[in-house]
Amino acid sequence: MSAIEELRERRRERLRFSLRRKAAGRPRLSVFRSSKHMYAQIIDDAAGRTLAAASSLDRDLRERLKTGADREAAAAVGRLIAERAVAAGVTQVVFDRGAYLYHGRVRALAEAAREGGLAF
Repeated sequence: MSAIEELRERRRERLRFSLRRKAAGRPRLSVFRSSKHMYAQIIDDAAGRTLAAASSLDRDLRERLKTGADREAAAAVGRLIAERAVAAGVTQVVFDRGAYLYHGRVRALAEAAREGGLAF
């Protein structure tokens, strides 16, 4: 494992530990950012299941977006995950940014999810 991967793993574990303490039974909005796409899931850790999911690979988003790897795509994924979460009855979540810093695409997704009705 390279030094960068080790630092990313340490950051991810440190964040997840603090999220478990702060969650208080709320589901987790987990974000994954690849070089080509954005993915988001609402996960109920107590039950171990995914309540809602969205990505830039979804058919309706893929047709509208120029690329799946920019802020516009991240915002669209954020709006879509918020819409699906509210439909599933989830309004309060804990934001799990993983090992990513809160800026750029991750921030765009979070802000769009807040505008869509999720509170975190």
